[in-house]
Amino acid sequence: MTRSAIGALGVALSLAAFATIPARAHDYSVGPLKITHPWARATPPAAKVGGGYLGIENTGPTPDRLIGGSTEAAARVEIHESSLTDGIMRMREKTDGIVIPTGQKVEFKPSGLHLMLVELKAPLKQGDKVKATLLFERAGSVTVEFQIQGVGAPQPAPAEHAGH
Repeated sequence: MTRSAIGALGVALSLAAFATIPARAHDYSVGPLKITHPWARATPPAAKVGGGYLGIENTGPTPDRLIGGSTEAAARVEIHESSLTDGIMRMREKTDGIVIPTGQKVEFKPSGLHLMLVELKAPLKQGDKVKATLLFERAGSVTVEFQIQGVGAPQPAPAEHAGH
C-alpha cells in the first residue's frame, strides 16, 4: 500500500468512527450555559408570529437570566409562557426574563416557555434555518441557529435518543 492510500484509509476509518457519534453541532455554549437544539415550527404564509424552542442548562455556580434576543427573521423576540388554567390556555410575556438556576436545565417547548418571534418578515419554512442572538444577564450574548421543523412538529427527541 502506498503512503497516500494508507493516509486515505486512515481518514476514511476516522470519519466512519465519527459518524457513529450523535451529532451535537446544533448545541451552543456561552460561559457556563449550554444551549441545546434550538428549533421552531414552520408557519403558514400569513402568520406574523412563530415560536422558538430550546433547552438551556446552567453548569456554573451562579444563576443567570435569559433577558431577550433578536433575529433578522422578525421585528423582535419575546419570552412567553403558556399555561393551562381552568381549561383555558393562556399565554403571557415574561418581561423580566427567565432565570436559569445553577445546576438546572430550563426547557422552552410548545405549550410552555417559548420564544416568540414577533412580526415575522417571511414565513418560517420547513428545512430552513434561522439565526438568532440570545442575550443573558451574566453570560452575555450567543448566536444560535433555529432549525425549522414541520407546522405541527412535536418536541424533537434529544440527539442522544435519535434513532432509538
